[in-house]
Amino acid sequence: MKLFMILLGGRPEGRWTEQHDILFGIGEDLKSLLPQIKASWREAASVGRLHIDAWREVNFVNGFHVEVKERDSSIENDKQLFFINLGGYRENEFDEFHYKMIIVADNKSEAIKLAKKSSFFSDYNMAGANSHIDDKYGVDVDDIYAIDEILPSEIKEKYSIQIRLTEAKEEDKMHLGYLKLSLLK
Repeated sequence: MKLFMILLGGRPEGRWTEQHDILFGIGEDLKSLLPQIKASWREAASVGRLHIDAWREVNFVNGFHVEVKERDSSIENDKQLFFINLGGYRENEFDEFHYKMIIVADNKSEAIKLAKKSSFFSDYNMAGANSHIDDKYGVDVDDIYAIDEILPSEIKEKYSIQIRLTEAKEEDKMHLGYLKLSLLK
C-alpha cells in the first residue's frame, strides 16, 4: 500500500469558479482511491464536476523515506509528516496563490519554520499582504496538519505511516494536469 497526496478540483453547485482541496489516501494505486476521492467531496462528485489536478505517491520527503504499514502499535516515529498550505499574494494580481507542501519534522513549530524557508514564502510576499500559513487564526496555526490526523478513520484503523531517515536523494514524481475520474476506471 502507498500514501497518495491528491489535489482535487471541482465546481460544486452554486459556485462560479473551480475550487480545490487536498486528499491524502492510502491504496495500491490511484484507481483504488476512487471511492475515497468521491466520498471526500460529495458536493462536487454528485454534479460530475470532480477531477484530479495533481497527484503524487508520497515516498520521499526532505531526506526521509515514508512507508505505509499494516496497523501495528510497535511502529514508533521520532518525526511526523505534516501537510502545510501556504497562501500568498503578488502585486496587481487579483488572487490568493497557494502552495501545498508536506514536511517531515519533530512538531508543528519546526514544520512552520521549514515552510517559511520555501521560495514561495519569499516570492509571494508583498507589503501589506504577507505570505502566511493558510487558515492561521490569531497566533494559532490551524491549517497545518499531521497527515495521520486527516486520514479517514477507516484508513487509520488499518494502516500506519512509518518515517525513516534515508541517504537516498530521490524525490517523488509530481503528476500534473487535468485528469477525469472516469479515466481511472
